[in-house]
Amino acid sequence: MPDDSNNVDPAVIDRIIEMAWEDRTPFEAIEAQFGLNESSTIRLMRQELSPSAFRRWRARVSGRNTKHATRRPKGVSRHQSRTHNKINR
Repeated sequence: MPDDSNNVDPAVIDRIIEMAWEDRTPFEAIEAQFGLNESSTIRLMRQELSPSAFRRWRARVSGRNTKHATRRPKGVSRHQSRTHNKINR
């Protein structure tokens, strides 16, 4: 996925934002599925969210072990949102 989100399907952007908000979805999963590394995901979130929503999201994910696959506790496994397939329908 290119860094320029102007040419990207809005449903794809919505899914990336949803995955970024999910506590148990690591940045590595976003990168594997959409090709956006952590810094590109942060840039997309800054671009797409309101300033206050972006600050809330950054405060939420900063230091959160479950957002990084290598730092996750052993008991945390893969998670799928209840609304995962609703966007694609």
